Amino acid sequence: MQHVKAEKFQVRPGNIAEVKEIARTAGALVLAQGGVVRGLTNWGNFLLTKPVKKNQTRYDSGHHFIMRFDASPAAQKLVHKTVAIDPRMIRCGIVKMGETLREIVDVPGKVEWRRGREGIDGAFGGP
Repeated sequence: MQHVKAEKFQVRPGNIAEVKEIARTAGALVLAQGGVVRGLTNWGNFLLTKPVKKNQTRYDSGHHFIMRFDASPAAQKLVHKTVAIDPRMIRCGIVKMGETLREIVDVPGKVEWRRGREGIDGAFGGP
């Protein structure tokens, strides 16, 4: 049985080509395992919730993107393990969105930034 999932990727900032390559790799893994990529949303660069140390480097911000996909549990694990060991990645995580496509058809892929809170507009580079 395939489940509808979303994986949030946080890639080191600075090089959009690295982000695209990681997205292609993750998507190709899903497709190669018989899954379906439902969408890819680029959130861009913004601050992490807290500083992260990875591969002897400290990151305060990262490039975020979301990939929505349907895949078997084995394929999900393969995608997560493959991208997690990439040294360009800061963090990644899979979230179950539902059992069927009908359950998640209205879930938006965009971040709605709340305006008016001090520091949120300029810090994240949101719209």
